[in-house]
Amino acid sequence: MAQKETITVKGDLRDKRGKGDAGRLRRNGMIPLTVYGGDAEPISAAAPLAELAAILRSETGHNTIFKLDVAGVGVSDVMFQDRQIDPVRGRLVHADLRRIVKGQKIEVTVDLVLVGDAIGVKEQGGHLEHILHEIEIECEPLNIPEKIEADVSELHANEALYVSDLTVPEGVTFVTSGETVVATVGFIKEEMEQSIEAPTEPEVIGKGKKEE
Repeated sequence: MAQKETITVKGDLRDKRGKGDAGRLRRNGMIPLTVYGGDAEPISAAAPLAELAAILRSETGHNTIFKLDVAGVGVSDVMFQDRQIDPVRGRLVHADLRRIVKGQKIEVTVDLVLVGDAIGVKEQGGHLEHILHEIEIECEPLNIPEKIEADVSELHANEALYVSDLTVPEGVTFVTSGETVVATVGFIKEEMEQSIEAPTEPEVIGKGKKEE
C-alpha cells in the first residue's frame, strides 16, 4: 500500500499572489501550493518546506497520500501531482497537490525493480540489462503499490522480458504498453585484439660505383 501511517501537514490559505509573496513564503520556510481536484474549487495555500520535503524523501515519495489541513478551509486527503525544483539548490519551490476522491482511479508512476537470478546470467554467462526502471499504472489511490517487481529468474540468454510478462497486482492496471521491454540478457561484445605486424623495413639498395 502507498500509505501505512497518517501524515498531516498544516497549511495556510494564500490571499496574495505573485513572485514577491512567493519569495517571502520561501524565506520563511514555506512552499506555495495549488490544491485542486475532487468536488471543491482549486485553492492557493502554503505549507512548511521541511514537512513536504520529508514526504518526498519517504519510501512512497511523490505517491504518498497525506492530509492537508488548511486553516479556514478544512482537511483534504492529497498527493503530489506536480512539483517544481530549484535547479541550483535542488529544493522544492512549488507544488501542485491533487485531492483524493475515494473510488476514483488515478494514473501514477511507480518504481520497477528486478528480482531473481536470470538463468542466462548464472548458467549461460550472459549480462543482465535493466531497461525499464519505472512503470505507469492506474488504480485507486489507496491501492498504489510501493513498487512493481519483475521476476527475471527464467530469462535466458538473448531473451527479453516485457511488461506483458509481469504479474499485475490486484486492483492495478498497467498503462505502459505491454510491448515495452523491461530487461534483457545478452553478451558483452569483447573487442578483438588485432595483431599488428611490425612493418617490414624496406630493402636498402646501396649505390655501387658508377661504372666508368
